[in-house]
Amino acid sequence: SCYDEGKRCAETLTFDYKREHGVEVRVARIFNTYGPRMALDDGRVVSNFVKQAIEGVPMTVYGDGLQTRSFQFVSDLVAGLVALMDGENTGPINIGNPNEFTMLELAEKVKEVVNPDASIVYKENTADDPGRRKPD
Repeated sequence: SCYDEGKRCAETLTFDYKREHGVEVRVARIFNTYGPRMALDDGRVVSNFVKQAIEGVPMTVYGDGLQTRSFQFVSDLVAGLVALMDGENTGPINIGNPNEFTMLELAEKVKEVVNPDASIVYKENTADDPGRRKPD
């Protein structure tokens, strides 16, 4: 996808800059992050589900909802970034949670916490949506 290629290009340019200018760099691959003060309109799955549940509109699950993602709390991300910056490894380093959840499990959790009356609607999945995304 364009998103994946953009990330690869940014990593390559970062290491080219390091070689050209002799500066220290670190490359972090950040996985899904959630926490306080998330913008409800940022387009990420956690905020999308929360927004839909708050507004009382059906939460949209694409495909069968069995595709998985891992989620990390923002303070865990910050701790990972600080450790990366303090260390010697330039990366790329995956920063995330190794535990996976299906999109359906996430929707059910949001329903439980935000609005028990929320419903779930299934829509056709996009062709480039990976079935699994987690740090290794």
